Amino acid sequence: MRIEPYDKSQLDAVIRLSLRAWTPVFDSLQKAMDFEVYRSFYPDGWQVNQQKAVEEVCRAADTKVWVANDSGSTVGFVAVKLHLESSMGEIYMVAVDPDYQQRGIGTTLVEFALDFMKVAGMSVAMVETGGDPGHAPARYTYEKAGFGLLPIARYFKKL
Repeated sequence: MRIEPYDKSQLDAVIRLSLRAWTPVFDSLQKAMDFEVYRSFYPDGWQVNQQKAVEEVCRAADTKVWVANDSGSTVGFVAVKLHLESSMGEIYMVAVDPDYQQRGIGTTLVEFALDFMKVAGMSVAMVETGGDPGHAPARYTYEKAGFGLLPIARYFKKL
């Protein structure tokens, strides 16, 4: 496996793997949230929102994106934002194709991102994820990389 800078010709592959990777996450979110609140967030389906989010991240001038390639296939990606004013690097988005999960690719992408942050002079790294069961693999990866949890309660109510 190789990690290399993202190229716009890889956008479709990154979107496809992301949507496949995040299917169990959004299934879990739907079960964890009030249905009306969930539907308010994703009236056209979560896939529409997530595709737009991935496209925006991959095109954003303030975001660095890398892809993991294995035998010519794009199997994962990571996006990093640097917040220079606070000297904090943020793993903004990361996904691994389900066919390639549990092979250390997510861990390798996270470590790559952390190394990039260090070289860029950041003193703190941050990543956000959900507390629902669908995000458990992500939490495991982040904790394995040494991230510490800051408990935050976020509540939603349909109006």
